[in-house]
Amino acid sequence: MKKRDALELTRRMKKDGCTFTRMCGCYVNPGKEKVVNFGKTFLNLEDDEFYKYLEIAKKTLSGVVGDQLLPLEFPREQEEAGGTQQFLLGLRESKLKNQDLVDRFFDLVIESYDYAGSYLILLFHDVYDVMTRTTDRQKLDESEEVYEYLICSICPIVLSKPALGYLEQKNEIGPRLRDKIVSLPESGFLFPAFHDRSADIHSVVFYTKDAKEPHNEFVEKLLGCTAKQTATEQKKTFHSIVTASFDEEEADELYVDIQQNLSDMVTEVMEEKADDYEDTDLILGKQEVEKLMTDSGMDEAKAALVAGRYAEAFETELPAAEHLVDAKTLRDGAAKLEKKALKNKVKQLEERVAAYDEEEKTYDVVLRVKPEKEREIRSAVVDGERCLVIPMKENEYAVVNGVNKKV
Repeated sequence: MKKRDALELTRRMKKDGCTFTRMCGCYVNPGKEKVVNFGKTFLNLEDDEFYKYLEIAKKTLSGVVGDQLLPLEFPREQEEAGGTQQFLLGLRESKLKNQDLVDRFFDLVIESYDYAGSYLILLFHDVYDVMTRTTDRQKLDESEEVYEYLICSICPIVLSKPALGYLEQKNEIGPRLRDKIVSLPESGFLFPAFHDRSADIHSVVFYTKDAKEPHNEFVEKLLGCTAKQTATEQKKTFHSIVTASFDEEEADELYVDIQQNLSDMVTEVMEEKADDYEDTDLILGKQEVEKLMTDSGMDEAKAALVAGRYAEAFETELPAAEHLVDAKTLRDGAAKLEKKALKNKVKQLEERVAAYDEEEKTYDVVLRVKPEKEREIRSAVVDGERCLVIPMKENEYAVVNGVNKKV
């Protein structure tokens, strides 16, 4: 699944474009008990509900592909009878009208999702008539495929903040009751994946709000897929591998150079591929990492060591170079360079001032004139004294010991 695939789905999630057929929900308390279980025809919802639920579904398909949105493939055993894929296909085909299947799904989520507080499980069913597009992505008035899919959103339920309010029954100002509010989703998934404008029943797209700590137990227990690192986790692992063999100060300077070279590499590929970059991500292998290290000033022995550790850490799946670019490191590095350049300028000015002071101590007279004025200077004897004569025009001024004077 690419960014443009996710955008194609989310752009339809508005009042005049939404085609959701049905939504089911289950409120789970901290004791993992089902408190409220409901099902609704989506298009019959009142506007207030409609837009809030639509926002939740849309959020579940938002974020960076490879970070908040992780495409995952089902293992072969999950595609056999009794496997997760087969169960989700049955759930999709029921259009969420089979309550036994829906209840079984909620039970599976509760069994697999590790969360201490209350949360709401939401299931959306949609049928999207995918229109054919030309090579320049213009729509044609004919259907290419009917994409039927499910969105699952898991939303924490939190208490509203304490506040004062008007208590109508008592006719006074006092502490208002704290409501239980449904937050935007923390986790979720899209099934089947939408890849190249087509359904991929062999894949599911997992959503996580927190790319630093995704709910991998949900991925493995409920979806039956192998969890993989988000781009945020990959960046952290990459940083640890590179800086492990250096002291802190040396590691920081080296890592900034590595990040700059990595960013330049990605930018170059993006410019070459233009609109097709999403389909040709630059995958960073062991050899590319070793070259990146040496190009950034690391000696060959350490570069080989880093490349070996990198290959071990990312043995199951090599990351895209774009996922390892750390924007914060680049910003901090640019700020340090700017600060260093400013210090150099100050130092140069101080040296010039010191040289000027030394010059004044060495000579009895120090002249500083514009280049075009230099050729007009001549010597002459005035009242028996040898003098330097500088002709001055009506509109010309001179600075004598810091004071601007018209001569």
